[in-house]
Amino acid sequence: MEILVKDIIYQLEDLAPIEYAESYDNIGLIVGSYDQKIKNILITLDITKEVIIESINKKCNFIISFHPILFKPIKSLTGNTFSERVIISAIKYNIAIYIIHTNLDSIWEGTHSYLSKLLEFNREKVLLPRKGIMKKLTTYVPISHAEKVRNSLFEAGAGNISNYSHCSYNFDGFGSFMGNEKTKPFSGKKGVFHMEKETCINVIFPYHKLNVIKKALFTSHPYEEIAYEIYNIENISSYLGIGVVGFLTEEMNEYDFLIYLKNKMNLPCIRHSPFTGKKIKKVTMIAGSGSFGIETAIKEKANVFISSDLKYHDFFKSENKILIVDIGHYESEKCTKHLLKYFLKKKFVHISIFESEIHTNPVKYFY
Repeated sequence: MEILVKDIIYQLEDLAPIEYAESYDNIGLIVGSYDQKIKNILITLDITKEVIIESINKKCNFIISFHPILFKPIKSLTGNTFSERVIISAIKYNIAIYIIHTNLDSIWEGTHSYLSKLLEFNREKVLLPRKGIMKKLTTYVPISHAEKVRNSLFEAGAGNISNYSHCSYNFDGFGSFMGNEKTKPFSGKKGVFHMEKETCINVIFPYHKLNVIKKALFTSHPYEEIAYEIYNIENISSYLGIGVVGFLTEEMNEYDFLIYLKNKMNLPCIRHSPFTGKKIKKVTMIAGSGSFGIETAIKEKANVFISSDLKYHDFFKSENKILIVDIGHYESEKCTKHLLKYFLKKKFVHISIFESEIHTNPVKYFY
């Protein structure tokens, strides 16, 4: 069974739409062709020359990496930098490279889903919801076709609000029109003013589904000319954004929690603020560099905030209100390899998918 790079990408971007990546990020296919036939897949946290060699040895011609190899545009490929040398090697051995990064962090079933399961706490919501990701569709449908159009929009992904689906607001009224000789009106006659009893349907949807929603509307609506409006709205989703808020099944003291955290995530060491003397029950977390979430975690009245790349002065923000914990950047994100392999193995059973065995963490610890 022939599987192409674009087949894998379609599934990855259905899981984690590229629209949810941060503006500074560089995700997507950066080396290779969409029509390249895949032999095997290697999943890694970072791309290094050792990972390229591993890919060659395992006969993998498609690498999926969490961290981008390029953040800024390059004007030449001379091999003068680490990134250029890696890309030149990938091109030389016909290895395609795809990056899935902050978009995987932002989805509900992404990075923080895996971490919450690993640490066995119940997720409540994201810590920092994304803004400006919701749209609203308003359309006007003859009453006889309202149910058909509404259901078509639901099937396309509209009408989901938190734990509720099939959400819409509807009211009846009259629409008027008069078509000229070139028209083919659904009801009424050409050149004659007509009033049609219609249902106004209103639904919201995440903006990455815009084209799918419009297609569903156009294929299910009976009118030759469809009246509709699409608005940007300020509503946020509790399930799209960065970080996570959750609760342990049983509270524990701070010392025991750090032991628990160290064992569950196989951490070499932990940096943390002074103990507050409070029990740990409500947990907040941002994988990767997450110092920007400390204030929000405190506002959430969380007992602990877990992240990485925290600076000296970040720990002062605790003020005995919260335990601030730095577990390391690599350590907080290494789970993405397992997450992506598990997802793809369910979709593609006829190709081999490997997790990189290379320990790419550039930070070493002296015990």
